[in-house]
Amino acid sequence: MSQWQSLGWLIHPHDPERFLAESWEQAPFFLTRDQPDYFASLLTLDDIDRVITTLPLRDNEAGLVDASRSLQPRDYTDADGMIDAVRMYQHHADGATIILPQLHTRLERLAAFCRGMEAEFSAHFQTNIYLTPPHAKGFKSHYDNHDVFVVQVLGSKDWKIYDTPITLPFRGQRFEKEMYKPGEITQTFTLRAGDIAYVPRGVMHDAESTDETSLHITLGVIGRTWTDLLLEALPAVALKDPDFRRTLPPGFARPDFDRSQTQATFAKLMQRIAEEATLDDVFDEFVDNFVNSRTPVLRGQMDQVNRLPDLTPDTECGARPDMILRIIEKEDGIAVRSYGHEITFPAHAAGPVKFALANANYRVRDIPDDLDDDGKLVLIRRLVREGLVRQL
Repeated sequence: MSQWQSLGWLIHPHDPERFLAESWEQAPFFLTRDQPDYFASLLTLDDIDRVITTLPLRDNEAGLVDASRSLQPRDYTDADGMIDAVRMYQHHADGATIILPQLHTRLERLAAFCRGMEAEFSAHFQTNIYLTPPHAKGFKSHYDNHDVFVVQVLGSKDWKIYDTPITLPFRGQRFEKEMYKPGEITQTFTLRAGDIAYVPRGVMHDAESTDETSLHITLGVIGRTWTDLLLEALPAVALKDPDFRRTLPPGFARPDFDRSQTQATFAKLMQRIAEEATLDDVFDEFVDNFVNSRTPVLRGQMDQVNRLPDLTPDTECGARPDMILRIIEKEDGIAVRSYGHEITFPAHAAGPVKFALANANYRVRDIPDDLDDDGKLVLIRRLVREGLVRQL
């Protein structure tokens, strides 16, 4: 993992372990640096302009919001539903915030950044980009149903933090403005270029740009909850125990139905779940789902494959820094799961495979264990072709 793809880089010089212990899913966090170029490697205004003016975008790929007025896609799209860059910039000049959701699917730097964070958190990361003109607000007070890191790239915004109407809401518990109103302000801060904030899901907040244009990345975190784990554990128990598959008592919907026996049965089944549910099987399934769902970030793979005929024992190689994989020990060898594929290797190659996937820089001939140079070349060619190792 590159340094700038990690939580440590994101919140430097704050200690990541302290952040996870004191702030993660608990309280808002913000950090000022007085380093305006700190996030310049991630995104620029030219990136934004290039995406809007040269790529075909529909209204789900770019949009406008303004807390002071209602804007509809028809206000900035053409007859075919495609983004009209001229009209979009006109509205932006009049106070609207430009939103580019999921821009990490189009920009390599953002994709690599998300992938590094995903490898660290074992959670899905996504980006929404917000370009706000001076003295403007895109959204009224609201909460998000996923945790967010706010990465201030350019300009500045004044933030207000309110109460928490729902502590750690589920993904389905979306904010409804008619139901939730902001309470007393509990915290205020200004994010300037190079600064970072973290807002747990469920915390009410809003932000307004200052006297300069603001560009920030909202890095959304979508993770698995303990409820997800328990919901997956229950079917595994029910498949083995027929008592879970019995129908509810006849007449349970009648007004005179006696629930006392039902309560006793319910308590007995809950106890069986506690006794029979196993963590490992469900956890392994969650691990595989996460690993297999991460699409590869393989910039330069064409060149890597074309260079394979020139591979020698002295060629320097290294594991790709942005890969997410799982190594599974088997009786006759090992398997590597990544990108939705499973690659198997014989037992005598287990050590070399682990070495090749765990180290960022080595010569082919320096791979340890019993493979000769020809065997090491065969292994590295396979790993390069699979997008797991690269020639440096």
